[in-house]
Amino acid sequence: MKPHVFIIFGASGDLTKRKLIPAIYELYKSKLLPKHFAVLGVSRSELTDDDFRKKVFLENDLLKDNGQEQAFADGLFYESIDTLDVRSYAALQSRLHQLDQQHQTQSNYIFYLSTPPDLYGKIPAFLAEYDLNNKETGFKRLVIEKPFGYDKESAKALNRQLQQFFDEDQIYRIDHYLGKETVQNLLVTRFGNGIFEPLWNRNYIQHIEITASENIGVEKRGGYYDHSGALRDMVQNHLLQVAAHVAMEPPIAVEAAAIKTEKLKFFQSLRPIKEAEVEDFVVRGQYIGSKIKGEEVPGYREEEGVSETSMTETYVAMKFFVDNWRWADVPFFIRTGKRLPTKVTEIVVTFKSPPQRLFRQHLNMSTMNNRLVIRIQPDEGLLLNFGMKVPGAGFEVKNVGMDFHYSDLTDADVPEAYERLLMDVMNGDATLYASGDSLEAAWNFVDPILYAWKTNPNIKLHGYPAGTWGPPVADELMNGLQTSWRNPCRNLSDSDLYCEL
Repeated sequence: MKPHVFIIFGASGDLTKRKLIPAIYELYKSKLLPKHFAVLGVSRSELTDDDFRKKVFLENDLLKDNGQEQAFADGLFYESIDTLDVRSYAALQSRLHQLDQQHQTQSNYIFYLSTPPDLYGKIPAFLAEYDLNNKETGFKRLVIEKPFGYDKESAKALNRQLQQFFDEDQIYRIDHYLGKETVQNLLVTRFGNGIFEPLWNRNYIQHIEITASENIGVEKRGGYYDHSGALRDMVQNHLLQVAAHVAMEPPIAVEAAAIKTEKLKFFQSLRPIKEAEVEDFVVRGQYIGSKIKGEEVPGYREEEGVSETSMTETYVAMKFFVDNWRWADVPFFIRTGKRLPTKVTEIVVTFKSPPQRLFRQHLNMSTMNNRLVIRIQPDEGLLLNFGMKVPGAGFEVKNVGMDFHYSDLTDADVPEAYERLLMDVMNGDATLYASGDSLEAAWNFVDPILYAWKTNPNIKLHGYPAGTWGPPVADELMNGLQTSWRNPCRNLSDSDLYCEL
């Protein structure tokens, strides 16, 4: 890893203290940072270097052993500027040159934009004014957080703004879902095992479902969430990116360019859901007040910052198809929501039954298909369900599970998502980062749904009591499959014996 300065815009905000500094500190403890390295926080708040060190590190309750790491704290610096005034960037340029001399960082800079999205177009332009985007004098990389646009047109406009001042290979669009170990392992599960890849197609797979549930509500984010909703907040970015890992064609190499090419092909193959089809393929819901474990829980419209007449969805379930040779006519299902029974994200691959079902009278039709469950969080691992004969006379068949848990790899140090993603950008590896064209293609798929919801008042918004698995009408999306959604427990395996929610 080359020497560099890691610059955080919006450094006085919550993300820096909660995620970024702890992730960089873990890389430091694991001796994964370069010898010549520094962190520069940039924000409008008036802080000294010592103030910043105390705020994000020395007095950070999320870090238990930080008091003894003065050497790490000494590498944290702060510069107060008006990020909306181009003239203020002269002070930033001067401070960076000072850090280059002090820490021998060779004018290599990573700019992390932990700021409101309306600054994504301005900060790169102001950096360019002072030649801080010039990769000829040392590498310059720009990292931005979601949202990557609010709709198709704003996403395209954002890409044009960014690419006006930074080349595409300098831009890293971070998605913490793609930093999770189990999402990365999808590539190995699919392409590194001869028992899976030959079956990974329309001939053997009946359907695929992806569930990402949260047991909390919108908390204090009601003002933001009411202008976003579950489709924008979760489906357009996180879950379609996960679906791309599940369904893309094999890349020619495990390299950023090759993987991004195949993911783009997947997005381009998504069958459009037309406005007239939205109600048949997409279910939206909003949680209403309920009682969970004896405690009264408010409905979404009763949350702080939410309109009393809000039509924002806190739940989305959808059915869609991928129009290519591998997946023709295989239904994909995505479901996400807030105030569901438990926090869990998983992928379920349901295989077709044998052509002649010899033992159908001995097995529940709704559970007789073999299923591969890929758990992303929590209790990360894999679960394979298949039928076995119960000992004794006759052919009574029972579904059993063969499982693997990441926690069984006791010698493995599994990095948190931000640790992995920050280490990748420091190494210049964009494999787990989203490309601009794939994001535009994803918006092409989502935009007609949003437009239909906005313009067609006849499309229903279904209420569901907090603590349940969403509107029952979502089950109708699976009509004809003789099955239903897998409602996951917090624990991956043994869920037929007990279920922790």
